[in-house]
Amino acid sequence: SVVKANPTMTDWTAEDAAELYGIRRWGNGYFDVTPDGALAVRLPEQGARPVPLPEILAGLRERGLSLPLLLRVENLLDNQIARLHRAFRDAMTEQKFPGRYRGVYPIKVNQQRQVIEEIVRFGTPWGHGLEAGSKAELAIAVASLPLDGRLLICNGYKDRQFIELGLQARALGHDCIFVLETPAELDLILECSERLGIEPALGIRAKLATRVGGHWNLTSGERSIFGLSITQMIQTVDRLRDLGHLSWLRLLHCHLGSQIPELHQVAAAAHEASRFYAELVREGAPLGLIDFGGGLAVDYLGQRSTDSQSCDYSLRDYASCLVETLKAELDGLPAPDIVTESGRPLVAYYSMLLFNLFDVTRFEPAPGQIQARPDDQPKLRELTELVNRLSDCENPEEDYRRILQLRDELHRDFVAGRIDLRRRARVQNLILAAGHTLLERFGSADNLPEPLHELRDELADIAYGNLSVFQSLPDHWAIGQLFPVAPIARLNEKPGRETIIADITCDSDGRISRFAGPADKRTTLPVHGVEPGEDYVMGVFLVGAYQETLGDLHNLFGDTDIASVRIDKDGCFEVIREDKGDSVEGILAQVQYPPGALRDRLRATAEDAVRSDRISLERRRAILSCFDACLRSGTYHGD
Repeated sequence: SVVKANPTMTDWTAEDAAELYGIRRWGNGYFDVTPDGALAVRLPEQGARPVPLPEILAGLRERGLSLPLLLRVENLLDNQIARLHRAFRDAMTEQKFPGRYRGVYPIKVNQQRQVIEEIVRFGTPWGHGLEAGSKAELAIAVASLPLDGRLLICNGYKDRQFIELGLQARALGHDCIFVLETPAELDLILECSERLGIEPALGIRAKLATRVGGHWNLTSGERSIFGLSITQMIQTVDRLRDLGHLSWLRLLHCHLGSQIPELHQVAAAAHEASRFYAELVREGAPLGLIDFGGGLAVDYLGQRSTDSQSCDYSLRDYASCLVETLKAELDGLPAPDIVTESGRPLVAYYSMLLFNLFDVTRFEPAPGQIQARPDDQPKLRELTELVNRLSDCENPEEDYRRILQLRDELHRDFVAGRIDLRRRARVQNLILAAGHTLLERFGSADNLPEPLHELRDELADIAYGNLSVFQSLPDHWAIGQLFPVAPIARLNEKPGRETIIADITCDSDGRISRFAGPADKRTTLPVHGVEPGEDYVMGVFLVGAYQETLGDLHNLFGDTDIASVRIDKDGCFEVIREDKGDSVEGILAQVQYPPGALRDRLRATAEDAVRSDRISLERRRAILSCFDACLRSGTYHGD
């Protein structure tokens, strides 16, 4: 459909909202807007009716869950695993590549029990394995994977307990492979293997000289902290050959990078990795597996660009690139199985954060504050005249520059005591009036001339959202990661306000003030006018990777309520799992404040107050009851 260039309030449609918020660009086919203005989730491969998110939220609220809420749609994870395997299957078929694809999920991307259980279950038809980078993650993998031949890749630095558990996993029947990160690990593996009488399977992690772009490119390049140098690789091969154990070497690991934005970078890194593989085979290493690690990007911006938060390729492009590159380099050598450790693309889509806006601050002039007064000093009189003629003056940009100059001079006059507080308030209202007059004159913030661009930020509302950025969106705070943000209802109405979103932590960094726009990043988000008491719900999407386990307890805001649903081809949904978020007493216990001890302290303080006649026994009972109710409540903003 054709989206209108600048639709008015009356001719706005859901199609305009889909374009404004980029829903079909970043949604990967999973999200859409219904004609009546609801943001909906869908299964594109099955042609199912989209399920409106407000409908899902209403069902979850009836079950006792509340906002903020982390919503997981299981089908999207299932679908992403299937899409990944089909992409490699199709690429191998088209290019007549005889190897197999064997995907593994890196547990570090989201270690939550429900996520791992779903990946293991949904990955069964595809033989999708797991990757562990610590003892705790290895324990999860050993206990979670069935003995059906899936790979269990062990990365990271390994101590004796890590290695012994991995060897015992091999004895149990798991296809567990240790990837050597340092030469010293080989000594420990050899010693544990001999003592336990269990043969290991080994991989070598090579440091690629190829550097890739993006936020997380320090895992690539010869200065990477992970992996063996070329000399160390040769020494390892020679040592295993001398010991008669070269047959233990089954895998070459070359982590290409994370969230690689450009396909040509993927191709360059894959080319170098394939050369390493070919040379090791020629050295006599049997191998059979080449692990390209992570790198497959998620297009958070929906721009299909080379931005570090986007990518210029599709999943099909990525799979074809790796298969084609490997086939070309290994001509004449046995074809290996291809392994990738794609985590972000598997889990990003299937989790979204829903939260309500409960208040808003608007920057608008107070009534009756922009008219001239007889006792105005000359600068205030000039400011008033300039503001009141802005709507039809010949050169609004020049007048606005003079307005800002007068604002600064009058501010200095206030600090010096030359004007009083009420006149200072009038100056503030006049500046707000000037900004709104210019916005009305030019039609919208998007049409403002370059010298006036700052007006969008200066006049934007501050909407207060019931969430903690530090707990639920830590990458946004820490590294500027952008996640798609949109209201989940009223999308058939034109949003008339520009806003930033402040969270409920007592921190100026607790805000969402960078957003992905239709063509570029922007510092405000269009929303509808939120009225007091309105249930206005926002969604932050593609948050399934890393955000849950990186979240912290800033101001002691804990986990939100969590729900998992499954949708069917008829457009219905079933609630699979529901978990209440942290309570105040649960969070206090995590930071070593036993709730019982806190109650005892307060009880003693209240008792002293009774003895000294500061409060009555009835007031003491009310104080303790209020304290207990607070401890039992959730950590977020309630009714």
